[in-house]
Amino acid sequence: MLQFWPRSTRTITDRPRRSHSDMSTLETFPNPQPGRDYEIAIRCPEFTSVCPKTGLPDFGEIRITYVPDARCLELRSLKYYLIDFRNKGIFYEAVTNQILEDLVAACHPRRMTVVGDFSVRGGIATTVTATYPSAHPHRA
Repeated sequence: MLQFWPRSTRTITDRPRRSHSDMSTLETFPNPQPGRDYEIAIRCPEFTSVCPKTGLPDFGEIRITYVPDARCLELRSLKYYLIDFRNKGIFYEAVTNQILEDLVAACHPRRMTVVGDFSVRGGIATTVTATYPSAHPHRA
């Protein structure tokens, strides 16, 4: 006689939500070649957040390019970190810069660029680029 186990009622949304300021969500690993400058390029073509004005979903691609120092970003944790933006109301400019700040805090790269290339909305396509270190000093 075959016995079937009941399906789990747990879904991906049941996993604990994490704050974007909680760096424990982003994991790193030791750079295998810390004495060499080399570039890592990551594409996240299914990025989603929410427009804080309309409440409608915003779609785009996040591209991360960096030269690691002592640590590299672990991709599984990066994926879950980016998924957490799916229900967050945040403007394109803010989310691109928030991702850069969080990734820099997690892995302390030599250089990093985050590009948010967002889908057309109302006939306008938007691309936001944030870099570390900044080419311009912060003004008070």
